[in-house]
Amino acid sequence: MSHDVGKVPFKNPGWAGNTGEFDLTEAQVRGDDFVGERPKHGGHASGAGTLPYMLADKSPEAPLFEGEYKQRFDKILTRYPTKRAALLPALALAQEIRGHVSPESMDRVAELLELSPAYVRGVATFYTMYNKAPVGRYLVQVCTNISCNLCGADEVLATFLRYTDTEIGETSEDGNFMVVEAECLAACGFPTCVQINSRYYENVTPAEVQKIVEHLKAQGD
Repeated sequence: MSHDVGKVPFKNPGWAGNTGEFDLTEAQVRGDDFVGERPKHGGHASGAGTLPYMLADKSPEAPLFEGEYKQRFDKILTRYPTKRAALLPALALAQEIRGHVSPESMDRVAELLELSPAYVRGVATFYTMYNKAPVGRYLVQVCTNISCNLCGADEVLATFLRYTDTEIGETSEDGNFMVVEAECLAACGFPTCVQINSRYYENVTPAEVQKIVEHLKAQGD
C-alpha cells in the first residue's frame, strides 16, 4: 500500500504530526520505509510486545503462538520478571493473530502463563481494546466523549453507520466494517477523533466520512 500523503483521497490520512517545512511523507514519519514488512517474530525482544495488534487481516481459527509467533511469545516473556506480568502483551498477541480474544484464547493464555482462567478473563474483560467477539476487517471507534461530542461526534458516528450500512456493534455484510462508540480516545485536542484499527483519524467531520470509508474499502481490493 502506498503511503504517499499526496495520493490519499482526503485531507486526513489517519496519522498525527505536523510535517512542517520538511514535507515528510507518512512512510517517513512512521518509519515504514525503513521497517518494511514487520516480522511475525517481532524482531528484537525489546519490541516484541509493542506492535499494533488490531490488524485488518484476521484468522479466527488460526493456532496460537506457533512458529514465528511462538518465537515472539517467548521473547515477550523475557521482558518481565514473572509470567503474570506478561499477560497484557500475550492477550494482544492473541488478538493480533485471531482478531479477537475468545474464551478459548483466554484459556490458552492462562495455561501458558500458569494463571487461572478466571484471572485472565477478569483482566481481558476490563480493557475495551481487547475484542471479546469477532469484529469487521476495520473496527471504527468514534469518540463521543465531551470534547468530540461538542464538535459533532454524534453526526460523525451516524454518518459512519450510514456509509457502512450497519448498526452500532454490527458487522457489515461484506465483513469490512464494525462501528462502535468510544468513551475517550485521548485526542481531545483534535475532535472528532476516530480510531480505525490501530490508526487515528483526527478532526474528522461528517463530510470526510464517505471518502474515509471508500479509502478503506480500496485497501482490501
